[in-house]
Amino acid sequence: MAGGLAVALREALEQRGGLWFGWSGAVSESASTQVRQVEHGNVTYAVTDLSEAERQSYYLGFSNRALWPLMHYRLGLTEFQRSDYMGYLGVNRRFARALAGLIRPDDLIWIHDYHLIPLAAELRRRGVTNRIGYFHHIPWPAAEVIGALPFSATLIRTMAAYDLVGMQTEVDARNLVGGLVSLCGARSDGRRVRLGTRETSVQAFPIGIDVEGFRKLAAASVRKAATPLRATQESLGERKLVIGVDRLDYSKGIVQRLEAFGEFLRNHPENRGRVSLLQIAPPSRSDVPEYAELDRQSDEVAGRLNAQLGEFDWTPIRVVKKAYSRKALAGFYRRAQVGLVTPMRDGMNLVAKEYVAAQDPTDPGVLVLSRFAGAAQQMGEALIVNPFDSHEVAEAIRTALAMPKAERIRRFEKLYAIIAATDIGWWTRQYLSALSGEGAASDAVAIEGARKEPRPGARRASRSEAPAASAEAGVRKMSAGSRRKRSAAGASHLTLVRP
Repeated sequence: MAGGLAVALREALEQRGGLWFGWSGAVSESASTQVRQVEHGNVTYAVTDLSEAERQSYYLGFSNRALWPLMHYRLGLTEFQRSDYMGYLGVNRRFARALAGLIRPDDLIWIHDYHLIPLAAELRRRGVTNRIGYFHHIPWPAAEVIGALPFSATLIRTMAAYDLVGMQTEVDARNLVGGLVSLCGARSDGRRVRLGTRETSVQAFPIGIDVEGFRKLAAASVRKAATPLRATQESLGERKLVIGVDRLDYSKGIVQRLEAFGEFLRNHPENRGRVSLLQIAPPSRSDVPEYAELDRQSDEVAGRLNAQLGEFDWTPIRVVKKAYSRKALAGFYRRAQVGLVTPMRDGMNLVAKEYVAAQDPTDPGVLVLSRFAGAAQQMGEALIVNPFDSHEVAEAIRTALAMPKAERIRRFEKLYAIIAATDIGWWTRQYLSALSGEGAASDAVAIEGARKEPRPGARRASRSEAPAASAEAGVRKMSAGSRRKRSAAGASHLTLVRP
């Protein structure tokens, strides 16, 4: 989805240059050892295919039927198959073999997300001694939850292969440290963990967005509305708009959100015909049965509530299951009086930050935010709610719609200041500074010097090729900062890895 994790990381990479390596998104008949490289601007994309068996075990199986639900505290949805776990380890092993040949002695390596937890351990086995960091984009549960996973201690132990582990929140960082101590016998002083001969730093780095860029997109949408926004404005007329934007995922609380909006209309009937909910929910992971069931449930709930509460000239809830461009989303956010961001559990949630960035400073909307989203740790001026309590969410919608302009502006200004100070550039600089062990200023200087020479085997991409490679690739390598003497091969670099 535009505006989510992939966009945030792509922006960070394009600002600094480097290599993105990982799964191409394609499936081949058998596991392929071939790595295809293509150059676009200051970024090299290096990708490899998965076999159908690998996609089933590594991606759909262990990553998304075991780790994803478990880390979102959904133990009842967690499915563990030993064969999936073996496939997960096998793909990480194969990625390590491919990546090891691309790594230079002075490279910093930055690995992203739960699909690749054991990758650093596999690289260490191949003699890679570079500094390696990991960033975990989703929640990390308490030790008693992660401990329910078979082989959990073995998997968590591989975290010790990293020099730096980044989490979205301090709660997530404490949970990981607690798991390493209680399940693996590690020793810790709170931020640093020692396991065997290795010492790992665990810190919180809340991810941000390109605030200024998104603000400009939203402002431009007022001057020249995109077709979807024009159609929405025409159909709404003077009615107010509440908006939700999420992948169709059970962690996002979409069904519960629809029910809460229905409760709001039942409890405050004076709002019927005056406000509508637009829920944008592009499908994802449709091969996983739980996602297909969520697709059906969301249609059923929206249909039932519209039948009960709607009028011939007013549809209370619109569920649109397609993705929109960032420009279109910025326009939708700007038009909406309420941003309804109520995941049941979320690592950060960038939609909350995008909604604030898109607002008109002279007449802003109000953010309603789940207490279980990592963003709530930063964005206390939102209306913070328990997404499991439909009455509380319903009353927050009412409060947001009735909030005086002066109060809306006060809350907006504080929220905007927070997200602007901790934007995507800040996040990247903070992480790279910690990973390299150097000051943020030296990182910023070196980041300006992206690689000019292509890696062996790389070719230049045409402009039309780059978006496909960018969307599919998974491991990234960015220019990293350093005041030390440059190597003969060029500037020190950072490798980012994500499936």
